[in-house]
Amino acid sequence: MIEPRFSDHEDEPLPAASAAADRRGGDRYRTVWRIAKVTRDGDAGLWRVRNMSDGGMMLAVEVPVRVGERLEIALSETIVIHGRVAWCDDGRCGVAFDSAIDGADVLKRLAAEQRAGDYRAPRLPVHTRAQLITDDGSSDIELADLSQSGAGFVHDGHFEVGKPLELVLPGGIRRKAIVRWSRAGRGGLWLTEPLDRADLESIRRFQG
Repeated sequence: MIEPRFSDHEDEPLPAASAAADRRGGDRYRTVWRIAKVTRDGDAGLWRVRNMSDGGMMLAVEVPVRVGERLEIALSETIVIHGRVAWCDDGRCGVAFDSAIDGADVLKRLAAEQRAGDYRAPRLPVHTRAQLITDDGSSDIELADLSQSGAGFVHDGHFEVGKPLELVLPGGIRRKAIVRWSRAGRGGLWLTEPLDRADLESIRRFQG
């Protein structure tokens, strides 16, 4: 697993129209290479964090975002920040936090989680039908969650741990995978061909 990189250097400049609004009194922006789970009204997705300060952050995302929209941003299972979209421009958006944070301390805590082995890649709740294809045929499953390199599912059959197969998601997305565990009608997959982050910016594409 590649450890997220943290830096005290500033990222590329914010769009001029929004810089004054988001740089509150000379806030220091720290470059952050990390995927966050972002939850909003009726949707959730994995968005890339570009930089962060005590008062806000910049996110890279291609799905439509509205100014004023409220976001819940989970940087890990224990570090969750709430805020509101302040601006949107060309695949990026700026978020103003509801309450100021200690940005340096947050980055230290995230790095400590990674070193301690407590970090778990963010997963999205997805409740939809999918298909597993093996040499023996195909089986319908109910997806429970998705990450870039894993999936949880519910099934009514038997899947041998370590068995290679192919996962077919709604919309025709196909990925090779291996059964990591299976018991009591539930299972987990390791995707040997990870999903693109852009595929997971919104779970709405997998619903229905």
